Amino acid sequence: MKVLNLPGPIAQSLIERDRKVVSPSYPRGYPFVMDHGRGAEVWDVDGNRFLDFAAGIAVTSTGHSHPKVVTAIQEQAEKFIHISSDFYHQKWVEVAEYLNRIAPFSEDAISFLTNSGTESVEAAIKLARYHTGRPQFIGFTGGFHGRTMGALSFTASKPYYRQGFFPSMNGVTHVPYPDPYRPVLLAHPGEDVGDAVIRYIQEELFEKMVPPQEVAAFLVEPIQGEGGYIVPPASFFPQLRALCDRYGILLIADEVQAGVGRTGRWWSIENFGVEPDIISVAKGIASGVPMGAMVARQSVVTWPKGSHGNTYGGNPLACAASLVTLDLIEHEYMANARTVGAYILDRLRGMQAAHPSIGDVRGIGLMIGVEFVQDPITREPARALRDKIEELAFHRGLLTLGCGKSTIRISPTLTLSQAEAEEGLKIFERSDLPGRIRNLF
Repeated sequence: MKVLNLPGPIAQSLIERDRKVVSPSYPRGYPFVMDHGRGAEVWDVDGNRFLDFAAGIAVTSTGHSHPKVVTAIQEQAEKFIHISSDFYHQKWVEVAEYLNRIAPFSEDAISFLTNSGTESVEAAIKLARYHTGRPQFIGFTGGFHGRTMGALSFTASKPYYRQGFFPSMNGVTHVPYPDPYRPVLLAHPGEDVGDAVIRYIQEELFEKMVPPQEVAAFLVEPIQGEGGYIVPPASFFPQLRALCDRYGILLIADEVQAGVGRTGRWWSIENFGVEPDIISVAKGIASGVPMGAMVARQSVVTWPKGSHGNTYGGNPLACAASLVTLDLIEHEYMANARTVGAYILDRLRGMQAAHPSIGDVRGIGLMIGVEFVQDPITREPARALRDKIEELAFHRGLLTLGCGKSTIRISPTLTLSQAEAEEGLKIFERSDLPGRIRNLF
C-alpha cells in the first residue's frame, strides 16, 4: 500500500507560518493542510488524496462542498449576508419551523439559533436556570460540552481543558457516566451500569450532597463524543427521565456531536425512547457553516425579551445552508448512516475477534468508536498505540481522530458509500505495524 510522504513542502511551509501567528491552544492532530474536498474525499495542498473518516469532527454531514449546499450559500450571498438578530428574515423562520417539526419531544419547540455547540450549551443552561429558578446542575464525567466558561464547568473529559481556568461556574456537580466497558460504579446483583448510576444519584448525591429540589437540570450527552464514543445501556435514560419527572428537573440532551442524523435518527436521544426538555445542537446542522441551536419545549421558554441574544444568531448564509442540509439528511443520508454504519460495525467486530489489541467496538449509525487496549483482560488503555494508528492511517491516506483515553472515532460524512467505507477499512487492515496488531492497520 502506498505510503504518503507527509507533510509535503507546501503543507510544511504553511504549518511554519501558522506557528508564528495562530494561537497554540488549537489541538492539531497531525500535519494535514486541506486544499479542497468533495463528498468523503479531501486533498491537501500538495495534491495528496485522503478519505475523511473525521468530517471536521462530525460537522460536514452532507460531505465536503455538496453542490446543493454550495448553491444555497451562493444564492443567499447574492441577496444579503447579514442583517443581525434585531430584525427578521424568512430563512431564519424556516429553520426554526424545521426544527420544530423534527424536535425530539411531542410539545411544540422554540429555537434559539447560535454559532457553535458551546454557545448552544450556554443558552440551554441559562434558560434552565431562569425557567426553574434553581441554581444547581448535574453533569457527567467524561462529558464534553465546550470551552466557554459555563460549558467548561460541565466539560469533564480531559483535565487540561480546565487547567489554569479555575474557578469555573458554581453549581455543577458531576456523577459517573454509565460506561458499560469501563464502569466506575459497582453494580449490585441484577443491575447494569445504568442502574448503578441512577442508584448513586438517588442514594448518594440527592440524599447526602445536593437536594434535588435545588437542581435545575441534568446536562448529558446521550452518546459521549470526546469522552470516547460511549453508548450507555438501554436502561439508563428511561430511569433518568423518570428521576427528572419526580423532582421537576429538566433534562438537557447535548446533541452537538451525536445529533442531526448521525446515529440514523435525527437525535441520538431517540435511540433510548425518552423525550428531553432541551437539546443543544451544532456541528452537522449546516454542513460546515458555523451554526448551532438550542431547541426547547415551548413551555420551558419563559425568559423575556432581551434576556439572551447574539449578533450572528440566525445568520442568513448559515440558515440557507442548514435548510438544504436538513432536507438532504432527511431524504437521503439518515438512512445511509444506518446502513453504512451497520456495515462498518460488522467489519470492525470481525477485526476485533482476530486482534486482542481492539478492546471494544461500539456505536450507532456513523458514530463508531474503536478502543485499543494493552491487554483484553485488564483493559489497560493503549494510548500510544492509538496515537500511532492514527498517525499511520494518515500517512496511508485516511483521516481519523482520537477520543477518550485510547479510542479512534469513526465519524465520516453521512454520504459515505459502502465502497468508500471499505476503502478506508482496508487501510486499517493492510498497514504494517509490529507485534500483536501487525496487518491490522
